[in-house]
Amino acid sequence: MREGKSVRLFLAEGSMGGLVTAEIMNWTGHVLAVQRSGLSELLKRSESNRTGVYVLIGEDPDSVGGQKVYIGEGDDVSRRLKDHEGKKEFWDRVVVLTSKDSNLTKAHVRFLEAKLIEMARGANRSEVTNGNNGTTGTEGLLPEADRSDMQYYLSQAQIVLPVLQVNVFRSTAAPAAPFTGEPSALDDASQVVFVAGLKGEQWALAHEVDGEFTVLEGSRAKLWSGTTTSYMALQQKLINDGTLRPDAEPNWLIFTHDQVFTSASAASATVLGRNSNGKLEWKLKGTSTTYAQWLAKQAEAV
Repeated sequence: MREGKSVRLFLAEGSMGGLVTAEIMNWTGHVLAVQRSGLSELLKRSESNRTGVYVLIGEDPDSVGGQKVYIGEGDDVSRRLKDHEGKKEFWDRVVVLTSKDSNLTKAHVRFLEAKLIEMARGANRSEVTNGNNGTTGTEGLLPEADRSDMQYYLSQAQIVLPVLQVNVFRSTAAPAAPFTGEPSALDDASQVVFVAGLKGEQWALAHEVDGEFTVLEGSRAKLWSGTTTSYMALQQKLINDGTLRPDAEPNWLIFTHDQVFTSASAASATVLGRNSNGKLEWKLKGTSTTYAQWLAKQAEAV
């Protein structure tokens, strides 16, 4: 069982629509998040004048994951945000990561910027609009102890950001080691592989991590042949953004990277090319146990 974490949120304006701050006990990091319309409130706070990194986020239906992001850094974050206000149009939300003790240096935030760009591109949940990979050679600018501190900073930020509904950095990495035989209830879900296909065929592999259902790179999908539904539009969107590419065999598609879905049914419909119930279509690899039955076993064990 993984260790629990307490994330403290403060609604500075009394609602999630306003400025929100987030922090973790015994972590020196501090996070601010606000809609673009509330940027003036963020700029009034002393934290915005500190050295830090920031993430500009905007909705874009034509982009991977339906979002665009830009990641930057600055000695005084507020100056960079004022500059972007007039030059970048796509964003409608900003997240600022600084330090409670003001100990982040220019070298630290350059390192963080480069790593966050790398993480966002690796996650394939958004279109990263940065023209480069951040400041190159940033690891060499930091002593070993500082690199370790910044890696820890990132690990804590990865806990806080999804709480603020910022998922662009969340990894969709495949399980580290496959299971042999049927997984028992309460096994780590990230290690449990589910299979979809017809008549015992293995078309696609998926796993569930932190409540997200992810179809793995290399999985196959059938071109949509069912009735017109929102899932048909979803499959077409994934074709348009390059997540699904045509296979050599007609009417088949291949996943070019791990893809997160909002539900098991959205994933199975995309794979099977028709409307379907994902809780029944996905089965534990090598067994006849459905995803629904596996979930029930977990509940029974508790």
